[in-house]
Amino acid sequence: MSDILLWNAGAVGILMVTMWLISIARRDASIVDIIWGMGFVVIAWVTWFRAPLENRSLLLPVLMTIWGVRLSIHLGTRNIGKPEDFRYAAMRQKHGDRFWLVSLYTVFLLQGTIMWVVALPVQMSAVAEPKTTWMTILGCGLWLIGLFFETVGDIQLTGFRANPENAGKVLNHGLWRFTRHPNYFGDFCVWWGVYLIGISCGAPVWTMVGPAVMSIFLLRISGVTLLEKTLVAKRPAYVEYVQETNAFFPGPVRRRNSAE
Repeated sequence: MSDILLWNAGAVGILMVTMWLISIARRDASIVDIIWGMGFVVIAWVTWFRAPLENRSLLLPVLMTIWGVRLSIHLGTRNIGKPEDFRYAAMRQKHGDRFWLVSLYTVFLLQGTIMWVVALPVQMSAVAEPKTTWMTILGCGLWLIGLFFETVGDIQLTGFRANPENAGKVLNHGLWRFTRHPNYFGDFCVWWGVYLIGISCGAPVWTMVGPAVMSIFLLRISGVTLLEKTLVAKRPAYVEYVQETNAFFPGPVRRRNSAE
């Protein structure tokens, strides 16, 4: 399996360096977000091609392709013609003329490394001959729930933002009524579903480090925590939304005390 891990490390490295060179020409590091989903597609298919013939299963490559292509198309459509994301723009301002080089390590290779770690269940899934078990079915079900929350949540948010009358307002209907971040919750489900499928294909238990790392990022680093800091500052109505709606895991709407 070390052979597959090395091949994927090389493939991810080539992909991210190529995108880094493109970002220099475009002066826009935001393209790293667009390529994020496709990176996992590359890993899934490299794993499939490098796995022993008797251990090859199309299940994970197909699921990762559906998830990754959808995400990349969504982010590409959303970001086309837009200025560089505020996170990378702030880094560019901080590092000045050195950002072109700094971004190689702090943006592209860093995300490539995280990608490689998160995809450990995919890479280690080729250790045994594939067979359908209750864990395979459970993993597929969890993956499907995750894809639903991500896709529908993104569609609802895109439609909400497209309406000029919603400028400055908070999306609090549809899936967004039950969780403030249905797309992040969906991503969470996708990766734990992938882990269960990987386990059913013989991946070792320790590969849970992959979805665990993704969960930490979604909940504590670049997901909920980072986004909510900006939303509370930009939209006063978001404070009320926070009081009524779960941050991550879907749940019933919390009614505020009428005396408040």
